[in-house]
Amino acid sequence: MAMQTISPDRFEMIIVDDGSTDATVDIIKDKQNRLNLNIKCLEQENSGPGAARNCGIEAASGELLTFIDSDCEADPRWLETIASAFQNERFDAFGGPDASRDGFSLMQRAIDFSMTSFLTTGGFRGHSARPLAKFYPRSHNMGMTHALYDQVGGFGSLRHGQDIELSNRIHQSGAKVVNLKEAVVYHRRRTSLFRFFRQVFNWGVARINLGKIDRSMLEPLHFAPAIVTVTALVITVGFLIDPIEYGSFFELGLGFLMFVSGVGAWKLKSPKAFFVLLVVIPVQLFGYGTGFILAYTRRFIFGRDEWTGFRKRYY
Repeated sequence: MAMQTISPDRFEMIIVDDGSTDATVDIIKDKQNRLNLNIKCLEQENSGPGAARNCGIEAASGELLTFIDSDCEADPRWLETIASAFQNERFDAFGGPDASRDGFSLMQRAIDFSMTSFLTTGGFRGHSARPLAKFYPRSHNMGMTHALYDQVGGFGSLRHGQDIELSNRIHQSGAKVVNLKEAVVYHRRRTSLFRFFRQVFNWGVARINLGKIDRSMLEPLHFAPAIVTVTALVITVGFLIDPIEYGSFFELGLGFLMFVSGVGAWKLKSPKAFFVLLVVIPVQLFGYGTGFILAYTRRFIFGRDEWTGFRKRYY
């Protein structure tokens, strides 16, 4: 997390190492000693992200709990923005946007555009001023009061989507939830298409798992990527079999993809981004849609138990 503009004596930083096998703990302790940082470093056996966050909550003493993921960097004014909004609005829980920044690779910035643009899935994730689906704060940038935690509990055991499940319980409690647009974190996205595909595939699976817990977390718009995936496959196969019959549909889909990629290249100020986005956007939609369809088939049609999706080489 970048140095914050708010005074260090107004917050505590807690890092939970969930059974990592790298030098995370040693690096944190070294920074504590060299920079004299006030950090609590907690260690536990690998138990999943929900259990790790709950471990940090139990060790926290503040009135307001804030969360950020290990692949995110908070804007210097992140805590100041949150504290000011909390003082003025007295919300119970909040969420905020994620973004990219200079220094990230072109692939990471292209993935960020694909994830946050209203032309793709930004309207689902709360990046739009008028989101298409209910806004659920997510763990990369969210928070709640300690009192609300005592009321609704902490994060669940889902490997993916446990933050959305918590946000759903928060909404159901009647708590005041706000979307703090100015409280930005910079999200380091996946560094390869292979890893990105696995990530979005697992998110498609997670949405079905969430829907099995509570159907209110499976809104009609969540079916959109699956519908686009099936439609695109039918049109592509049809075009290969009969270019004349399906040619206009194929050209329409390709034209829209090129338009969105062009918008992304203009926003990222990189001509190369156009060609990267021509691949990244279909990977996102196809990955999510495929995971969604397979999980829906397994759970809603065949009645199977909870499924996680990819486990190895996920990051």
